[in-house]
Amino acid sequence: MIQEFGYDDDVDEDLRSGIEGATGTELVDEDYDDVTDGAVIWFRDDDGDLTDFLVDAMTVLDDNGPIWVLTPKAGRSGHVSHSDIEEAATTSGLHAMSTFSIAADWSATRLGTRGRGK
Repeated sequence: MIQEFGYDDDVDEDLRSGIEGATGTELVDEDYDDVTDGAVIWFRDDDGDLTDFLVDAMTVLDDNGPIWVLTPKAGRSGHVSHSDIEEAATTSGLHAMSTFSIAADWSATRLGTRGRGK
């Protein structure tokens, strides 16, 4: 079960479909209150405080479940710098593990729990 935060009309629907295809379940929204296996956060520079999104995602996240922060690529409206993602992750007790291009307009940063190797 993957929980999705920050859904809006600019998300990459093909990527969403790919996640659902890989997991075999539909993404659940941010109001879901049961245990989840991972989280996807669509985040843009004007979406508020990323730390708040991360804390919300961790509320029902199973131990060692990954959190993926999806942000607009550099040069696109809403771009978020990697240092801002790292700062929010550190404040939340997480750390940024890897960042790469995941869709035409989006980059993905995988976050993990400090000290657990995931």
